[in-house]
Order: sequence, then C-alpha cells, then structure tokens
Amino acid sequence: MGNSSEFLPLREPTFFILLSLADGDKHGYAILKDVELLSQGRVQLSTSTLYEALARLLDQGLVIGATSPTEANHPGRPRKFYQLTHSGQQLLEAEFARLLGLVQAVQRRLGLSGGG
Repeated sequence: MGNSSEFLPLREPTFFILLSLADGDKHGYAILKDVELLSQGRVQLSTSTLYEALARLLDQGLVIGATSPTEANHPGRPRKFYQLTHSGQQLLEAEFARLLGLVQAVQRRLGLSGGG
C-alpha cells in the first residue's frame, strides 16, 4: 500500500474491522462480536457483509488470512483467522489522525476544551 490517503476516509464498518484486528488475530465470528462491542452496538455486521469486507481488505493487502495451528487438528473445516498487516496498521493510524483532526477543529471552533 503506497499512499494510505487513497483509502481515506474509511467507512465505519471497515474502521471497526481494522480496529478489531489491531489487538491480535481473530476469526470471523470474533470480529463480528468485537465490532459490535467496539461500536457500542452501532455497527452490527451481517456475515455476508463481514466476509465481503474481509475479501476487499485481503485484496488491498490490509489484512492477511491464516489457519490457526490449534485449528488445524480441529475436526471439521478449520476456521480462518485474519491478521492486520503493517499497511493495515498504518491505515488505521492515518484514519485516527484524520478523525483527531476533525475533533480538534470542532473543539477550536466551539471553544471546547479537550477534557469535555
């Protein structure tokens, strides 16, 4: 990923998927639940929406997929785990900086302090 600004601003579901993966690898269901938790219930992804977004993020090189070693011996189909790439981490940080800039502009214009 050359220039992260080409992906900004992030759509809210994409932002929360990347944020969910920022603290470690997760499988699809764990991402669904974490996104709901992180967004305080505002973003509730369907399974199809999640996997479409993950496919796009994989194509963009923002996440990678792997089978967990513990899942390899699990009966049935092994679950795929997703991991944030360095480019994905950089994009998440760029979006954070963009959002922080928006908040700071509002604070300046409305005369609000950073503490609330």
